[in-house]
Amino acid sequence: MDQENSQSKDDQNLNHAPVQSLRELIDLVTGRAFHDQMQQEDAGLVDVPPYPFLAFVGQDEMKMALLFAAINPLVNGVLLIGPRGTGKTTIVRSMADLLPEVQRSACFYGCLPEDIETGGIDAVCPDCARKYGEGLPLTRLERAKLIELPLNARLEDVIGGWDERSLAQHSPRTKSGILKQADLNILYIDEVNLLSDEIINAVLDAAAQGMYTVRRGPLSNSYRARFTLIGSMNPEEGNLRPQIMDRFGLRVLARGLSETDERLEAYHRSRAYRQNPRATAAQYAIETEAARAEIQAARNRLPEVSIPDEIERAGVKLVQQLGIDSLRAEIAMFEAARACAAADARTRVSIADLKIAAPMALRLRQSPFMIKYFKEQDEEESRLKKTLSDLFDQQGFA
Repeated sequence: MDQENSQSKDDQNLNHAPVQSLRELIDLVTGRAFHDQMQQEDAGLVDVPPYPFLAFVGQDEMKMALLFAAINPLVNGVLLIGPRGTGKTTIVRSMADLLPEVQRSACFYGCLPEDIETGGIDAVCPDCARKYGEGLPLTRLERAKLIELPLNARLEDVIGGWDERSLAQHSPRTKSGILKQADLNILYIDEVNLLSDEIINAVLDAAAQGMYTVRRGPLSNSYRARFTLIGSMNPEEGNLRPQIMDRFGLRVLARGLSETDERLEAYHRSRAYRQNPRATAAQYAIETEAARAEIQAARNRLPEVSIPDEIERAGVKLVQQLGIDSLRAEIAMFEAARACAAADARTRVSIADLKIAAPMALRLRQSPFMIKYFKEQDEEESRLKKTLSDLFDQQGFA
């Protein structure tokens, strides 16, 4: 009876005291009492709901980085780095219920309003040209999805390929790949450091250009691939190439929980989920929907969010003092700060937002090799200039 009263009180607190921001909602749910409902019989269905994002204990930075990526794709992805068993894969999969709606093309050929804005009315198919002229929408709202790239995927699975039967019939058609499915979605790569070079290169090229091309001889088809890349890795199993690491805007170190109470709470929630996933997910259904609505509102608010000049300059000075060369550092930091402000229902970035975003965006950016390389080059440049000056000054050249 006490357990039922406690749960009812928690629900009343959520319903009658609306939260002011996404972070406040996460803090509220994280501190809420969890109710073990193992006495309910599992229905045995195969379609198991993901572990609730809001049921995760601790790992605040990992949560915030993933939420920033969901709110603002311009953060350029997230990389989760840590040992086995720290919840990296589970928490990414749990994002599926929080993803916002996006505008997708309603046309078979993928026509979009921006195609007309950049290329004129001839840039879309005749049907979409007619719709545009009549003031009808060319897109439809649809929930974003989480698309996973398996470690054993082949290149053809990733980029797609040409249908051999259609080629024999002289009516070539392509088979869609994972990159096409990932358009306007989240693309997740577990064990990204173990992926083959040809596949990771294809993914990174598509992520950088927002499109990719499938070729076979004189035939070619291009597809949009505007996805948010999320990767996870265990550094014990190998490092990530620097050029790949640089493409992930935010980097999070996923350490194990240090507090005894937190580890026990994580165990209890994990055990309850394994026994009855649906009952566990149901405990967080109201909060999950509220969080999804907050993420959608933050994403809609994002275009209005600005960064004051003094905060921009403070951020650049921080990057310079850390000796970071890549301009992607500022992009990731400022865009994450904008997402942070949007999540708090604000339209101006504060210094507090910058402090939250900076560690995620700037860690693992320094290159010991490049620092040593430039130091050696500076010494060589100094010797070269001194030799030139001494030689020409002695001979009387101006």
